Amino acid sequence: MTNIKKQFDLEGKTAIVTGSSKGIGKAIAKALAENGAQVVISSRDQEACDRVVAELEAEGLKAIGIACHIGKEEQRENLVNQTTSKLGGVDILVNNAAINPVFGPLEDAGEDAFDKIMDVNVKAPWMLSNLVLPSMQKRGGGSIINLASVEALTPGMGLGLYSTSKAALVMLTKNQAKEWGKYGIRSNALCAGLIKTKFSAALWQNKKILQKIERTLPSGRMGMPDEMVGIVCLLASNAGAYMTGGVYTADGGYMIAG
Repeated sequence: MTNIKKQFDLEGKTAIVTGSSKGIGKAIAKALAENGAQVVISSRDQEACDRVVAELEAEGLKAIGIACHIGKEEQRENLVNQTTSKLGGVDILVNNAAINPVFGPLEDAGEDAFDKIMDVNVKAPWMLSNLVLPSMQKRGGGSIINLASVEALTPGMGLGLYSTSKAALVMLTKNQAKEWGKYGIRSNALCAGLIKTKFSAALWQNKKILQKIERTLPSGRMGMPDEMVGIVCLLASNAGAYMTGGVYTADGGYMIAG
């Protein structure tokens, strides 16, 4: 019989987690490292990356920090090239970093906001995945995990462009899974609900909005960053070896709340 603990073991694997200096990305990076992976901490600010690396190393975990603005081509290339040269290649890519600079009606958003959102939330994961593809092919496979959102699955209010970008990311995930399965590469999307991070502060810091959301949720509360890591560890490891092209929610029941 299969030993399930060994199935989750990521020893010898290398993982890049974008936007991992805080929030969900940091929680995911720590969990992957706890399961044995060498983790690349990445965000725009090198000092922020180094602080997280120091935290992980203090716990005996393996991590390096490489700053990267994922919206910039040369920095994406540097992230993957540096990872490959320092750690030998890439087995796991977690496309977590995202932006949402606008909140309000679709008609009030400008073209600049649209372009920025699509560049970071859709184009960057596509290009980063393409960049790690040769390494994953060489290593006989890999796992791509794209952090989408429940906003990709059902329209909310005031988040139209963000929702559109995350819906595109879900379809990108499915196409990656379909086209790259022959290389042993799996791609899955995680659609998170309302999680208590700086990114979502505009929602949960507004008591009226938060109370309205929590009243409708079967869980009765918002989620925490470390509640996203279990499914990522599953999708990243051999425990999820038969899972690809999937779209998974971790939302406290938001999608069934009506």
